[in-house]
Amino acid sequence: MLGSGKPQSTTSPREQKEKVAEKTTDPIRRLGLLDNEDVRVMMQGSNMVKVRSQRWQKSRSLRLLEDGLTVWCESSKSSPKAKAQQTFAVTEVECVREGCQSEALRRLSGSMPESRCFTVVFRGTRKSLDLLCNTEDEARRWVRGLRTLRERVANMTQKEKLDHWIRGYLRRADQNQDGKMSYDEVKRLLQMINIDLSEQYARSLFKRCDRSGDGRLDHIEIEEFCRELLRRPELDGVFRHYSSNGCVLSTAELRDFLGDQGEDASLNHAQSLILTYELNDWAQKNQFMTQNGFTMYMLSMENDVFNPDHARVYQEMSRPLAHYFISSSHNTYLTKDQVTSSSSTEPYIRALNQGCRCVELDCWDGDKGEPVIYHGHTLTSKVPFKEVIETINQYAFKASPYPLILSLENHCSVEQQAVMAKHLRTILGRKLLTKPLSDKPLKELPSPDELKGYILVKGKKHTPHLGQLGKNSSSASFSSSSEDELASSMKSSPKKVPAKVCTKLSPDLSDLVVYCRSVQFRGFENMSEMALNEMSSFSESDALKLIKDSGKLFVRHNSVQLSRIYPSGQRLQSSNYDPQEMWNGGCQMVALNFQTAGEQMDLNQGRFLPNGRCGYILKPSFLCSRTSEFNPENTGGGPGHVPTQLTIRIISAQQLPKINTEKASSIVDPQVWVEIHGVAIDNARDKTQRIDNNGFNPRWDCTLSFQLQVPELALVRFVVEDHDHTAKNDFVAQFTLPFTSLRTGYRHVHLLKADGSSLSPASLFIHVKVTRKGVPIKTVSERMAVAKGKA
Repeated sequence: MLGSGKPQSTTSPREQKEKVAEKTTDPIRRLGLLDNEDVRVMMQGSNMVKVRSQRWQKSRSLRLLEDGLTVWCESSKSSPKAKAQQTFAVTEVECVREGCQSEALRRLSGSMPESRCFTVVFRGTRKSLDLLCNTEDEARRWVRGLRTLRERVANMTQKEKLDHWIRGYLRRADQNQDGKMSYDEVKRLLQMINIDLSEQYARSLFKRCDRSGDGRLDHIEIEEFCRELLRRPELDGVFRHYSSNGCVLSTAELRDFLGDQGEDASLNHAQSLILTYELNDWAQKNQFMTQNGFTMYMLSMENDVFNPDHARVYQEMSRPLAHYFISSSHNTYLTKDQVTSSSSTEPYIRALNQGCRCVELDCWDGDKGEPVIYHGHTLTSKVPFKEVIETINQYAFKASPYPLILSLENHCSVEQQAVMAKHLRTILGRKLLTKPLSDKPLKELPSPDELKGYILVKGKKHTPHLGQLGKNSSSASFSSSSEDELASSMKSSPKKVPAKVCTKLSPDLSDLVVYCRSVQFRGFENMSEMALNEMSSFSESDALKLIKDSGKLFVRHNSVQLSRIYPSGQRLQSSNYDPQEMWNGGCQMVALNFQTAGEQMDLNQGRFLPNGRCGYILKPSFLCSRTSEFNPENTGGGPGHVPTQLTIRIISAQQLPKINTEKASSIVDPQVWVEIHGVAIDNARDKTQRIDNNGFNPRWDCTLSFQLQVPELALVRFVVEDHDHTAKNDFVAQFTLPFTSLRTGYRHVHLLKADGSSLSPASLFIHVKVTRKGVPIKTVSERMAVAKGKA
């Protein structure tokens, strides 16, 4: 043995096995779920049946992978190359539903054992996964396990997310899975995490961390290498600026920092932050904050650019409905385009879970006397009206307690309208508002508070002079797929449209319309004739014309009456218009295609981000007065005009994702845009320079400045792109929020994907300064007062 020349292993097979087991369970241990029996069952794996229909049912093997956050759904035909396509991350899961709670499983509920079924619903466009387990216990364990993992990930600190993120890449870069990394494996790791270090720096860092000198980094050396990569010199610089000795922040020094941030600058608040974020026992006991504790605090959601006080319902909710912007969806039933895509109950669930408070139902006669919902005269599939109402009943108030409005586009015969009314009454029960809240004459629309927990029907209503219609009458045949579009055309050319063209209504359905009676817009000269419970709908082009030609009158109209705006019928791909222009005119229900991601939906998500994401945002006071002088097209002075300078320094970014995942060597060249969306005079955008080959920790230190005239209407949008010399830049991430929810000082912007879901741990590090007449405005409350013209 002495002459063999090779060192012999001193570990027994058992010890080696234990090491492998320890390595496998390490991520689960770090998640704090080592003793969770449900998670252990998931890691062992289970055989299930993937279900799409009565005929399409395939065997699948599901197993939680070693990282603790990825599930592999393996078929008998799976190949190693297919593995990536057949996995899903826990972070991609929107929710897990027990039993037959998807369209496919509901239709098979009679032939499927409900207690053994569950559905994994994903964010974005990925199809849901309907699964049938062998036993009830197995189904329960997978449902509980997935929910536990989702909850644990949601509650991770930014530091934990970073650690888990880097360890996930380490496992993938360690090609021979021996727990050590050669320089070639480290280079592979750098490509994976989106960073192109110079060969000289990469080798010197590797050599510095290779304390054993064997050309391979062991577990501890890899941790040191990663800590060096994750180091934040820009954060260290902020720390040193406030620290008198460069080692710790005293309570008073931390208080000074908080004061400059525009936050609670009391000693008590500084002490509470030290207790929360400082991990060093000695420092905590002596009321100091170390550099590590400061980094923990700066990465936390408590230091987010979005004001955490606005994450709850903080606005007055007792004003009339017309005084609120209301999150509204168009063609809610569609999954994609409005010509060939599927109609489904799933988009209703997604919209409602996002806080949407006005959904659309295009209703047509169906087979066997049951109405259906689809985009009429197109190839879109049909979904039963009854199923949609059952879904709405289940999800109406899960995300928001405030009133939900059902915008009915009614193309049904009187007979099937009566069926609609019956389903609305029997399924929604007490949630359905069927009569006014008071017998007294209506002086103003009721408030969101007064209507809390109610579902309102928006639609046509009988008027006494029309008389009663026979039950066997059928509705007029319209070429338009929308009553509102017909009403719009009648408005624009009243003499060309016969007065007899109208939808014949079922008295049963008519009776359910209380505060949202759809009427044809009759012009501003007839505003006084409109009852408060009447509302009009406008196409995007008609609304824009009114805003440009009669902006002040439209604002006054919208201070009392509800208005709904809908996309042009020419948007066959379900694209969206710019909602900001409609909000500038005080329009409440600015309906967008929620199924279509993009800038317009980013703005919608940003507009309704505050106030607890409840779907109702109180309009600025100058949009709520019957005598308002505000004109969205001319804001040089007058109501809402508060000249304000916004200065944003884009300092750095962290952990931006790769765009071209097919090419291992492809690394992003990030560039950041900051956009202002508000009244026309405020609309602006500016960008940083690009940083070549670094998505891991690019540094810009670029200052962008914007002059706002009507800050209370402005949205601020951060967009990260991958710069391309030869083609259009690729979208990487974004985040949008109202100016009035933007916090000053050093902040992190936690970025979102194109579909609006989290891109954690990707973030921007910025500094925000707001001034008016040369005076810095620090706190959000000060800025809101300034935006309202009170300071």
